Amino acid sequence: MANTILLVEDDEDIRQLLTFTFEAAGFNVITRSDGQEGLDTAMAELPDVVILDIMLPSMSGLDICKVLKRNAETESIPVIMLTARGEEVDRVVGLELGADDYVVKPFSPRELVLRVRAVLKRNAPVEPVTKAASLQMDGLVVDMDAYKVLIDGEEVLLTATEFKLLVELLKNKGRVRTRDQLLNTVWGYEFEGYARTVDTHVRRLRQKIGDYANYIETMRGVGYRFKE
Repeated sequence: MANTILLVEDDEDIRQLLTFTFEAAGFNVITRSDGQEGLDTAMAELPDVVILDIMLPSMSGLDICKVLKRNAETESIPVIMLTARGEEVDRVVGLELGADDYVVKPFSPRELVLRVRAVLKRNAPVEPVTKAASLQMDGLVVDMDAYKVLIDGEEVLLTATEFKLLVELLKNKGRVRTRDQLLNTVWGYEFEGYARTVDTHVRRLRQKIGDYANYIETMRGVGYRFKE
């Protein structure tokens, strides 16, 4: 069954181009040009991926992302933000609000298709990496079968990206994982200029795992390591 993309973009030329590109790639596409209409559609249709322009009539893409990530029914839907070149603040804010990825305009439609495929793959269930089907460090337990993270018996809600990031660090505890390695393994692609994506997600992961945040060490200029 084809995945459904909700594209919220007020530029008609970009909407038409991306609709053609994604439909040719085998996706179903729903388009909206207004922010509030886009949010209403996302809540009603529950698409597989939402692509949001930041500057939209009636409601910004950042505000839409914020609402989607705070709603139980939509928080797991991957969100990709479209930003204009140089809007570094908007990109950082988008990631802080829970966006899974961002693409800078002007962009290649084919690159955006690859990003959507990567984010869908990233949000697919994680295959168990050990026979025990769980990873553990003291009171921090990652249940691979149930797709849950428990801290001292209490469940901690992580996004799919945060979950896979934690799994990758735990699997390699004691070893440094560079930002490029994490981008390739967790996000599904590698390229220059996106180290901020990794840093922002690590910061959010640390905030959610409380006292266990100290296990994730920053190796300046290199990447991150989960302490043994």
